[in-house]
Amino acid sequence: MSRQFTLRSGIMHAEITERSAALRVLRHGERDLVPSWPADEPIPYYSGALLAPWPNRIGGSSYTFDGEVHRLPTNEEDRGNALHGLVAEVDWQAVEWLAVEDEHGFVRLAHTLAPTPGYPFTLDLQVLYSLTPDGLTTTLTAENIGDRPAPYGCGPHPWLLAGGDVKEYELHVPASKVLLVDDLLLPRSLEDVSGTPYDFRAPRTVGDTAVDHAFTGLAADADGLVRIRVNGPDGGVEIRWDAASMPWAQVCTGSSLDYRGLAIEPMTCPPDAFNSGTDLIVLQPGDKVETSWTISAV
Repeated sequence: MSRQFTLRSGIMHAEITERSAALRVLRHGERDLVPSWPADEPIPYYSGALLAPWPNRIGGSSYTFDGEVHRLPTNEEDRGNALHGLVAEVDWQAVEWLAVEDEHGFVRLAHTLAPTPGYPFTLDLQVLYSLTPDGLTTTLTAENIGDRPAPYGCGPHPWLLAGGDVKEYELHVPASKVLLVDDLLLPRSLEDVSGTPYDFRAPRTVGDTAVDHAFTGLAADADGLVRIRVNGPDGGVEIRWDAASMPWAQVCTGSSLDYRGLAIEPMTCPPDAFNSGTDLIVLQPGDKVETSWTISAV
């Protein structure tokens, strides 16, 4: 079984596993902010996993980069896509850990992504989980340690819990644009949310609206951070980040899944960015990019 690391700060409690460097437990007092899952069982629906070197999906499990066609293993069999990157099922290695009761705690994990079929690039990945009474901040850093440019994107996959049924959740997504998709969940058109079922700029109940879409045009608060928030019978939970580095967010109500919570996934790029090039990061040899997000109770 992969090693587990417990962090505590005030009434905040987090548990991180070396498998996928995933967030396995996050609690505020007695309240779960994300679904937990047994440490010795498979990660359900990418819950708490890190998604890199791409988030979401690559259509047809293939893409062209720098004049070369690359074919990836297909792990979304029913749609023929490559889903959620290459590190969601691998073991990372904890390289630093500090747990200070009632103050703060952190754990840093690392993984070298070696050349693999469809992704012949080498990345050094490090993730820092830092817990304070204000929430859990995750910082993911990617460095191209190879000798050729590498396409890159990333994001987390937390499912946020607010108690009860997701249909009862009040959802606030301060986004002006939604990416409509086809039957394979690949981009079809970017539309204004006005007049669509996906306008959550004013907080409202999810109800029967099935959402599994990427949003952009994210409006930041006065501190420069974007906040997506859910409220339910048990209270509220939010995820916040700098939209300058992660201008997209996938929102999934899990309507077709038998799972708890509502997935909010900040992303550096939209679905199929390896093919469209939209907001795709190209890491030159030696380049490094850092992204960060925080989950907290509200």
